[in-house]
Amino acid sequence: MNPKKDLIGIERLTADEIYQYLDLADNFIEVLARPIPIVPALRGKTVLTLFFEASTRTQISFSIAAKRLSADVVSFSQATSSVKKGETLLDTARNIEAMKVDGVVIRHSAPGAALFLGQRLDAFVINAGDGTHEHPTQGLLDMMTMRQHFRDLKKLKVLIIGDVTHSRVARSNIFGLRTVGARVAICAPPTLIPLEIENLGVEVYNNLDEIIGDFDVVMALRIQLERQGTGLFPSVREYRACYGLTKERVMRMKAKSIIMHPGPTNRGVEIDPDVADSKKSVILEQVKNGVALRMAVLFIHAGGKIE
Repeated sequence: MNPKKDLIGIERLTADEIYQYLDLADNFIEVLARPIPIVPALRGKTVLTLFFEASTRTQISFSIAAKRLSADVVSFSQATSSVKKGETLLDTARNIEAMKVDGVVIRHSAPGAALFLGQRLDAFVINAGDGTHEHPTQGLLDMMTMRQHFRDLKKLKVLIIGDVTHSRVARSNIFGLRTVGARVAICAPPTLIPLEIENLGVEVYNNLDEIIGDFDVVMALRIQLERQGTGLFPSVREYRACYGLTKERVMRMKAKSIIMHPGPTNRGVEIDPDVADSKKSVILEQVKNGVALRMAVLFIHAGGKIE
């Protein structure tokens, strides 16, 4: 694979490029199962995790992935409130360049922040989430998890439920799944559905009970109250009543269907606790696959070598 320097989003990836990430990630699953789950593929490389938004799972996942590849990891976290637009990020870019790191994993509240950084650095840049734009490694690890259960992504029917308007995860999944030929639908209150989303090739529904039995994969999105204005739905209680994954709704799903959630979950809102912990749920598999997928991404973009 001759990759682009950076991974900014899935939107511009080809199907072949998507499958190259997924295939390599499948190989790293075997590495993670070893008694000593470390390979020297990125020995001597330095990766900076630059998180301007709060994160637990994603930052830890990238750090573990880099260390499993024997890279050195430097972590930086800063509250969003102290980061102001392009000038501050430009200063950050210049400082990074001076430190001579090999790669940067960035999360930022501003859409386009990863692209901005990538255009100004010789180091490779991986987008770990930029505003409501994209979260490409989450989309890829979700596709990896789906493929483990269904093998052929082209035949999949995937339903995404919830706050699509504010979800970078939804966008990355839509771009990736549509690129490989899967059927994708969204279901949410009209106030949480972006205008003209049908132009991305997705089906749009408002009544979850009428359609939940038609899909192989049902993905619930977190209700992102921190990114929403007010009045987008009457109450959390009413949202759960109409769109929450309850035990009663799950009983209408296909026998071999799976339930996904990018996390963190609001238990009792978009997904009930007994559903999140049920046999249909693959949420912990998504977390496990996240390390392997991010190992693949870092390996590819850092020019890793198998010794």
